Amino acid sequence: MESIEASMDAAGLRFGIVVARWNELVTKQLLEGALETLAGHGGPEVVVAHVPGAWEVPPVAKALIEHRKVNAVVALGCIIQGATPHAGLLAADVGSALMQIQVETGVPIAWGILTPDTAEQALERAGLKMGNKGREAAQAAIAAAATLRLIRGTP
Repeated sequence: MESIEASMDAAGLRFGIVVARWNELVTKQLLEGALETLAGHGGPEVVVAHVPGAWEVPPVAKALIEHRKVNAVVALGCIIQGATPHAGLLAADVGSALMQIQVETGVPIAWGILTPDTAEQALERAGLKMGNKGREAAQAAIAAAATLRLIRGTP
């Protein structure tokens, strides 16, 4: 049996972060957590793209993959449930689009898009009580990119 397990070393890798401005009080905290995490794991090259909302994350993530040749993308946003099913539909469509992009390109996209019921829950997940989901998404992106680097035998 062969076991492939990469270290959490992001040195020499290039990461893209796509962060939505909608619910910026939350997404700003997610971005800070992601940037701190990437810096703490080898200081890789990072390009951050700001978009209006979660709906715009997938095409910009794809553009970073195609034109900036990133090894992984961290998708950050916050879709708070309202009185209509809009939030659930939006989250499902964005998630589906991001999954399709990563499968087509072979470049991992880490999910850091919150889908809480309330603004309070969003803030808890952006660094108050429940950790920082931006940090967790960056850790997932590092692990996936480092594992793919081992599998592909690329520097």
